[in-house]
Amino acid sequence: MNIFPRHWGGILYGVEGLRYKLATLAIIVACGLASTAKSETVVIAALGDSITNGYGLAPEDGLIGQLQTWMDEQGHDVRLINAGVSGDTTAGGRARIEWTLTPEVDAVIVELGGNDMMRGIAPSDSRKNLDETLAIIQSRDLPTLLVGLPAASNFGADYKAEFDGMYPSLAEQYQALLYPDLFASVRDTITDPTALKTYMQDDAIHPNAKGVAEIVKDIAPLVVELADRARVD
Repeated sequence: MNIFPRHWGGILYGVEGLRYKLATLAIIVACGLASTAKSETVVIAALGDSITNGYGLAPEDGLIGQLQTWMDEQGHDVRLINAGVSGDTTAGGRARIEWTLTPEVDAVIVELGGNDMMRGIAPSDSRKNLDETLAIIQSRDLPTLLVGLPAASNFGADYKAEFDGMYPSLAEQYQALLYPDLFASVRDTITDPTALKTYMQDDAIHPNAKGVAEIVKDIAPLVVELADRARVD
């Protein structure tokens, strides 16, 4: 026996139908919000040393300034944060990575190691610092682009092999994108050693605006790939 009046069935059906419609609408709105979130500007923090910082150059001529201009001109919705500190070592980067990773950061570029090499710091120490830095970034589920450079030959073959090898090894370990040689594009452009001053500042250590432009042309596609990974994640 139906204990509800006959017209109650229509009321109950209407209520259930309304609930279904509301639930469906909620799913559609949630999907729309998720889609919108993925299409928002990707914020990339560049943790590095004087090369990232733009030593000796106007902000717009430095690595991050020129890279931002390239992104804007190519229509990529990416915002770069300059987290470079001149003279910084891998230890310095490790010390400040956690407060660099603010909630707005979607991906990270790590460009460190040059000052370690210039000071003759043991590659094992440099590797440990980079390892811990990358582990922290990974714990936040942030994609990473690791930027390396080869050691000078005057430290000996063993030092060079260990130092050079840490970048590809760590990139593989943390599934990071790898740009193995920061100055590769500048070296490839120079056919005459006397032309070095065309791309480098007087100290022959830091690139000038023209040298940075060569680096940007080469590394920019990897930064775009990094941003794409952030959107997927």
